[in-house]
Amino acid sequence: MKRSGACVVITMLFAVSSFTWAQQQRRKVIINEDCSGPGGSNLQTLLMMIQSPQVEVLGITVVSGDQWRDEEVAHTLRLLEIIGRTDIPVIPGAVFPLVRRRDESQLWQERYGKVAYAGAWDDRWWHEPFVVPALPEGKPTTKAADEDAAHFLIRMVHKYPHEVTIYEGGPMTNLALAISIDPRFAELAQELVFMGGSLSPHTDNPEFVNTPRHEFNFWFDPEAAQIVLRSPWKKIVCTPTDISIKTHMTPALVKQIEASGTSAARYIARFAMFTPGADIMWDEIAAAAWIDPSLITKRETRFMEVDLDRGAGYGNTLTWTEKDKPKLALQAVEIQLDLDLERFYKMFVTLMSAASPAVR
Repeated sequence: MKRSGACVVITMLFAVSSFTWAQQQRRKVIINEDCSGPGGSNLQTLLMMIQSPQVEVLGITVVSGDQWRDEEVAHTLRLLEIIGRTDIPVIPGAVFPLVRRRDESQLWQERYGKVAYAGAWDDRWWHEPFVVPALPEGKPTTKAADEDAAHFLIRMVHKYPHEVTIYEGGPMTNLALAISIDPRFAELAQELVFMGGSLSPHTDNPEFVNTPRHEFNFWFDPEAAQIVLRSPWKKIVCTPTDISIKTHMTPALVKQIEASGTSAARYIARFAMFTPGADIMWDEIAAAAWIDPSLITKRETRFMEVDLDRGAGYGNTLTWTEKDKPKLALQAVEIQLDLDLERFYKMFVTLMSAASPAVR
């Protein structure tokens, strides 16, 4: 059927209007991550959010954790170059935890037992904090932002009050610093979504067998985690290890993604299993469930805290129900406990296989 010129114009205007509306509806997020690499859970989480047409990544704030900050910044910049998204700013954050230091953590382990994983402090790949080793994926040519992470976080929530989700996939040092500088930071954000904490994961993973309440992000900077968890967020959503350990980054998943031949897919194919612990999809669930909450099939609300006593439980996760919580200024936390695993894998493969969105 022929359409008149007027109909064509109306159709085109509707299409432009719909596109503009879709652009305006994208959900704003700042990704605060210990961006170890190449590949692995941290950078795959960045990819999930960047690849999603529903998400607008305002920036990536980097904190030491799995690796040192400067090395993580380099991995992040190089990833953005590979997928053609150098428009997304990368902002360096804290190099060290608020209080804890490596030598103190080593003395603690001599007294209370060695942890299975110590991130940037781990003897197996230790190097000095400001050294950036040769990168297997190549050295980036782009540069990080001059601004520091805490001030970027504060500036963004003031620019877009009550619109910005803070996604946290690493130690919470940057967020604690932002809260300390501007006490309104948490209340101006839309919500906090984080991967961290541990309740009672059913696993033979050596990281949790003897110490099920031990989780690396909290353990690396317990004081920061306490500051963040006590702050007045409108909503806090937690993806603990209990749900992360249900996932597995398998060769079959990598093969499905590789078949698409996109720049992101080629990166995944080469580096997905490159970093320690990459067989578990630690952080990707938190990102996926934020994009599509229906992936989560079981959740509970509890009050969450971090053990700051300098004994064997230092950095462990503490939780209570409403009835038994202590008389402290604690915040309610929505804790994810189970998920539709097949739908999660399908979503992951779809996003990793898609062509990277053009610069926006």
